[in-house]
Amino acid sequence: MPLKKATVFLNPAACKGKARNLFEKNAAPILHLSGLDVNIVTTDYEGQAKKLMELMENTDLIIIAGGDGTVQEVITGLLRRADEAAFSKIPIGFIPLGKTCTLSHTLYPESVNQVQHITNATLAILKGETVPLDVLQIKGEKEQPVFALSGLRWGSYRDAGVKVSKYWYLGPLKTKAAHFFSTFKEWPQKHQAALMYLGPTERPPEEPEEKPSRPPLYVRLYRRLCSYWSPPRKEIPQEVAPEDWQELKLSTVELSIATQNRQLDLTRTEDFMNICIEADTVSKGQFVNRGSQKMRDPHMCPEDGQCIQASRCILQLPEGTEGSFGIDNEEYEAMPVEVKLLPRKLRFFCDPRMREQMLRAAIQ
Repeated sequence: MPLKKATVFLNPAACKGKARNLFEKNAAPILHLSGLDVNIVTTDYEGQAKKLMELMENTDLIIIAGGDGTVQEVITGLLRRADEAAFSKIPIGFIPLGKTCTLSHTLYPESVNQVQHITNATLAILKGETVPLDVLQIKGEKEQPVFALSGLRWGSYRDAGVKVSKYWYLGPLKTKAAHFFSTFKEWPQKHQAALMYLGPTERPPEEPEEKPSRPPLYVRLYRRLCSYWSPPRKEIPQEVAPEDWQELKLSTVELSIATQNRQLDLTRTEDFMNICIEADTVSKGQFVNRGSQKMRDPHMCPEDGQCIQASRCILQLPEGTEGSFGIDNEEYEAMPVEVKLLPRKLRFFCDPRMREQMLRAAIQ
């Protein structure tokens, strides 16, 4: 059955205020010509998409037109709903219009220019191919949970990265300058915390998208009679194995907790997130050089770092800890949090070529 109603969340402030023009010229005509009943919701301020998503009525398709911040707001609003179990089955499309569009690397092939990239993304939504993406649920002690598709970062690379734009006048040297000047602080920059975590979980089989057809009347009557005349079976209580929590104290230049959405493996048999604890013995020169790599791939884990696979973790920070987390490139106050992996929670439209590429890579 073809999709009928599409709700678009458009952030006009994305891409330095150019997002509305880019959307109306390159994506909107394609959506309207497709025959969809398109309802465009324009956000006016930060956090509005989250609130609107919590109040939204039924739709067949959700389209996010913006950057990482807009994506995070929409999925957080969606997964905070009381009926999130039903709403999370609605397929989601992403039209990359923001300064940072991390999902683009997973969902769409590289394009020659931004206009072609927007057009290809819109066409991919109409083709209907989807991939399941993991979600991180991040919850503080008092706050409502925040949801992320990429991950959480806490440390010196993140702190230096957010200051890169201040050195715009240095052109291509701005990234190195931001990391170089950040080494003038106390060195080495150590972030201390306690981490508890559970290991990977076995991936359950994929649920069929179509519900099995209802059995004929005589089969239903036979089953009902059998259940009526047969004595009820005694259920044997199953022993629940205690959770095997691991605990460690850490001192790191940066900690990151990331999903596997960037290198998606559609055939993997275990579900886990990657926790990277980077050594706090990094030299200033290594820090500056690695900072440029971190700008391209924020969740890369260097060889001298400790990588842990976990399905759930609790991060405890010392009292009085200052600073900020980066959650999907959005800034949040650093605090003790519990991070839980929600495997294959949402389905996003992707270019069919990317899906084929993922399946080929898994076979090889």
